[in-house]
Amino acid sequence: MLVNVLRFSFKDGTTEKEKAKVLAVMRRTGAVEAVSFSVVGQFLGDSAEGFTHAYCAAVADLEALDQYLHDPVHIAGDDEILPHIAKLSAFQLSDDMDPTLGERVMGMHLKKVARYPRWGQALDAISDLGGPSGSSSTG
Repeated sequence: MLVNVLRFSFKDGTTEKEKAKVLAVMRRTGAVEAVSFSVVGQFLGDSAEGFTHAYCAAVADLEALDQYLHDPVHIAGDDEILPHIAKLSAFQLSDDMDPTLGERVMGMHLKKVARYPRWGQALDAISDLGGPSGSSSTG
């Protein structure tokens, strides 16, 4: 199982209606066939970190991750989501102890950035991402 966790906050001026739409789009993305389970909602960690919401999506394996990353629903959803995000932090975890797994997941992320450069640029535009789109995998 591979689990992708995003912590995020909305840009100032984002209306409650826009926030609700973004969360609904995230739920739609989390419901694509490749996803085993997903959760979208409030971030319950330290508010001083500046995050207000979180998204978690789990996939069974690398094949499912590839399907998830390139699912048309996911691709379209990011165009609706990313313009509203002010701050984003992503991390992944897995019960697969393969020492090459992290590199393989990052390779899949970089392949997506190469295929969808506008997506990579949108990620780069969000603060707290950790540098260039190649240094953080948001799925």
